[in-house]
Amino acid sequence: MVYKIKVMVLLACCSLIIFACSSSNQAMPIVLSHGLDETAGDLPSYIITTDNGTYYLEKSGGGLSSMIDKDGIDWIGFHPEKGSGHKGEYRGFPNAIHKQDGSYFHAMNAGTDPATSAVEINTSEHVRIVFTSDNGHWQGQWDFYPDRLDFTMKTVSSGYKYWVQYEGVPGGEMDPTDFWYGSADNKSHPINEPFIGDLPSPEWIAFGDVKSPRMLYLFHHQDDEHPDNYVSRPHMTVLGFGRSNKDKYLTTPQTFSMGFVESVNYSEIEKTVERILP
Repeated sequence: MVYKIKVMVLLACCSLIIFACSSSNQAMPIVLSHGLDETAGDLPSYIITTDNGTYYLEKSGGGLSSMIDKDGIDWIGFHPEKGSGHKGEYRGFPNAIHKQDGSYFHAMNAGTDPATSAVEINTSEHVRIVFTSDNGHWQGQWDFYPDRLDFTMKTVSSGYKYWVQYEGVPGGEMDPTDFWYGSADNKSHPINEPFIGDLPSPEWIAFGDVKSPRMLYLFHHQDDEHPDNYVSRPHMTVLGFGRSNKDKYLTTPQTFSMGFVESVNYSEIEKTVERILP
């Protein structure tokens, strides 16, 4: 009889815990695993699963190859086939170092130089992975949280410059009905409309698809006067913080955030960025 009472009490407690967890607004824990990004040529990847997205961080090049939303749609669409250009091999994030004392922090393709990695933090609320270029001159830090990722260029090779880019496919592919918002105004801009100039503080831009209930935002933590140009290609976006044409401008450690917002409302994107601000 006592045993039955204990079991009943335990079951009741478990039910209360489950109810409390399901009733709360707390995000699900982050899970770090290891596997292959099958859509990106079976590249070995860190797989970081969060409440609102799954990230595939390619282990050799140190860049994102896929970013999957709640509906299973990839907003990057990288694959390494040489010669695929905008249709695959150029895509990714942050694609930061291109022929500047090496080519680093890009999912591994024919032009990417390798880097080594180390997992420094692995908890249910925070995963940190640090990549160091094979020449030892560059270091990039990835911090994954329940609602976003932060990429920080921790070490910059002396005398060289970099940019940080999102080259991808809003909602899974580039459509004429895709659109973007930015910190320069509160208007919706068609995906093929460029932005040439320096985004005003706080520097952010977000991409959407009329078929999707969410948007992907990118936010540069440090305000500057460098260009943050956006131009479209037939098969992908080209957003570059610290980029104009093929010129790079960033020379110091900087931090950039990226994540999904479950809204297509400008004010919700703005609020999301404001919550990240220190």
